[in-house]
Amino acid sequence: MTVQELPGAASYRPTPPPAWKPRTDPAPLLPDPEPYRVLGTDAAAGFAPALLRRLYTELVRGRRYNAQATALTKQGRLAVYPSSTGQEACEVAAALVLEDRDWLFPSYRDTLAAVARGLDPVEALTLLRGDWHTGYDPREHRIAPLCTPLATQLPHAVGLAHAARLKGDDVVALAMVGDGGTSEGDFHEALNFAAVWQAPVVFLVQNNGFAISVPLAKQTAAPSLAHKAVGYGMPGRLVDGNDAAAVHQVLSEAVARARRGGGPTLVEAVTYRIDAHTNADDATRYRGDSEVETWRHHDPIQLLERELTSRDLIDEDGIRQAADEAEAMAARLRERMNADAELNPMDLFGHVFAEQTAQLREQAAQLRAELAAEAEGDVR
Repeated sequence: MTVQELPGAASYRPTPPPAWKPRTDPAPLLPDPEPYRVLGTDAAAGFAPALLRRLYTELVRGRRYNAQATALTKQGRLAVYPSSTGQEACEVAAALVLEDRDWLFPSYRDTLAAVARGLDPVEALTLLRGDWHTGYDPREHRIAPLCTPLATQLPHAVGLAHAARLKGDDVVALAMVGDGGTSEGDFHEALNFAAVWQAPVVFLVQNNGFAISVPLAKQTAAPSLAHKAVGYGMPGRLVDGNDAAAVHQVLSEAVARARRGGGPTLVEAVTYRIDAHTNADDATRYRGDSEVETWRHHDPIQLLERELTSRDLIDEDGIRQAADEAEAMAARLRERMNADAELNPMDLFGHVFAEQTAQLREQAAQLRAELAAEAEGDVR
């Protein structure tokens, strides 16, 4: 029997579905068509001179820190160093917008952000030296361990922020990730849960152009990484990542929004990695010198220094003082890193499980016996 032969088929009319409406108006969530800028515009006049000078001092110190850490790899004092030269505006702004009670979730390239937040520079480099898994107490500094696996720190940031809100703690988490990390599943899961839970978390994507050697165009066809936010139901912001004032303002607004219960924000900072991926990378194999040179003319330090000098907010003495302070920091770092670390091999077993397994106890006893025998042999 066909449909037409069914009783009443002639009078059958399908019931139209209910009118569909989007749950959220997507327009307010979309980023600006161009990266937001402050320096060199009328918006710069609204910034406190003290804040601009603080940003400048931290940028100069950060540039010197990157150079010194890179030099330490050549001297064998660091196993590896992923430089953030050229990205200092993102690193410094991310650290300065947070309150002491907030949490920073860095990636492996964000040692500078941790140092700008107040972490001892040597402790920040301990992981990259190969001495410890993490050279500092995350709870004391409110800085999660520097994360080498791509994007795995993002779900952790969401979980901490959601838990803090459930407990009534006034805490915001700021999670940093590179453009390559946005291709990981952890990125998508973190954004989805953050939006559903309205967790007080801010995601800062430092789009430096390459995931090691893979350009952004081979990772995504999206108009920008900030546009990904609308798919999860959160605002996306696009900012000039070399404009320290603009990054600070956009992140400040996102942190304030999260703190008052407005939920997460995805910020894409368009910047550039001047140095190679790490000291083990040959960047000339996948990008040309002309591209790098173009970005050198959009240097975050030069942009801010130009703004400060044009408004008579800094003079030659101020510029020299910032450079001298950065050089003194580098000298202290160099001196301390040149000292051999005093390591206890038994620490290998002290930070694996809360309660050691039988196998670990057996291995620890074996190592303890070997060390005792070695010490006895030295005495003889």
